[in-house]
Amino acid sequence: MNGMFASTTIFLLQDTAAGRISEGIQHPYLSKFLIIGALLFIIGVAGVLTRRNIIVIFMSIELILNAANLNFIAFSRYLQDTGGANPVAGQVFTVFIIVVAAAEAAIGLGIVIALYRNRETIWVDEIDLMKW
Repeated sequence: MNGMFASTTIFLLQDTAAGRISEGIQHPYLSKFLIIGALLFIIGVAGVLTRRNIIVIFMSIELILNAANLNFIAFSRYLQDTGGANPVAGQVFTVFIIVVAAAEAAIGLGIVIALYRNRETIWVDEIDLMKW
């Protein structure tokens, strides 16, 4: 795992080694945003699959949604720079995802509070309310 982060850090900082510091800051490449989005997505999926605490699972789902938002904005910016079709679509999808995430958080936390009042636990393994 350390090797992956080291290679990613080297890739992200390769412009500074070539002496193009100001150019990299003004116009970051699309691949850098995609790598950061992929890392956020991987961390979110790992959190959903490995954690038992339902609050941490909700936070991991938010990480996954934020990774998608980052990719939408990055591609929208890329389309805006290249003159592609409808460069504002990424921002529209991102606002829609933020609204869905807010609704998911409100409803999800309400369900968590109701489950905690009934079962006195937030561990996913111990919640068997829906079983026959």
